[in-house]
Amino acid sequence: MTSGHLRKLVRYGYFPFMFFGLNGAAYYVVSNGYSPLWIAACIATLLLTAIGTAFAAERILPWYDEWNESHGDEHTNIIHAIVYEWQNLNGILTIPLLGWLFSGNLNAGIWPRDWPMWAQLVLAVVLADFALMFLHYLSHRFSFLWRLHAVHHGVSRLYGFNGLVRHPLHQIIDMVLGTAPLAIAGMPVQVALLLGFAISVQLIIQHSNVAYALGPFRNHLSIGQIHHLHHVNWGKEGDCNFGLFLTIWDRMLGTFHAEAPRPIKANDMGIDEVPQFPTGYMEQLVFPLHYKPGQGVQQPLTAAAKARAIHDAAE
Repeated sequence: MTSGHLRKLVRYGYFPFMFFGLNGAAYYVVSNGYSPLWIAACIATLLLTAIGTAFAAERILPWYDEWNESHGDEHTNIIHAIVYEWQNLNGILTIPLLGWLFSGNLNAGIWPRDWPMWAQLVLAVVLADFALMFLHYLSHRFSFLWRLHAVHHGVSRLYGFNGLVRHPLHQIIDMVLGTAPLAIAGMPVQVALLLGFAISVQLIIQHSNVAYALGPFRNHLSIGQIHHLHHVNWGKEGDCNFGLFLTIWDRMLGTFHAEAPRPIKANDMGIDEVPQFPTGYMEQLVFPLHYKPGQGVQQPLTAAAKARAIHDAAE
């Protein structure tokens, strides 16, 4: 296959394969009643396929060549991805406990378990998308949440792994307030597993450095250039396009912007007041302890300041 044909394949085939192909494969595995071990192995394989596909497509058809270059963040982002998926797994495993705790009360008759699994999954995605979008919006409005969320926005480039860069405490808040209510309402474990997988894949798509085409869906899906604008380091200009899957919630909230006010360059990512965002995992964990939003340019922690921050947090 020539390079031109390969680039065309990526441009028009990347999103359908990632979103419909991988989620469809996960749905097939989960809905056919295979053993839990087999399902876990298949989901893990599909997740690795998503990451591998994103990395390969980024080399074939990147938005920006500079985003494919190392920024000294690879090892840290791998740790973020492992922690993110581990917390996802723990959240899914607690669903039976939540169902038992709320049995006969909150979850009685609320979740439509008699619906086909695909319909339950669509409902879960829509509800979770709204909840996560609103929490995302609040994370840009309240200092405590922003200090945690800033770990995600500190990235200086967008590529596949960046979607899984989260401060663990912020991810817990997302899970408790964004998706745990669905579990309390009686969402089955199988649907939760598919929802968690769909969110992970969507985060990879949303942040991948791939110039994929969306055609008429370009302004209705919160990915691609829509999300690039959300990550710009132009002060408050990035406080828009908070959705994960759909832009409808941003349209309702009045925070949807289809086009950037000026061309976005490769070096426009990050936080303007933290131009030297720390690249180490531990430094990013303690970053919210010393970050003071809105107080001008701030530098990363020195080793001594890092030790003091950890000591203060322990007290």
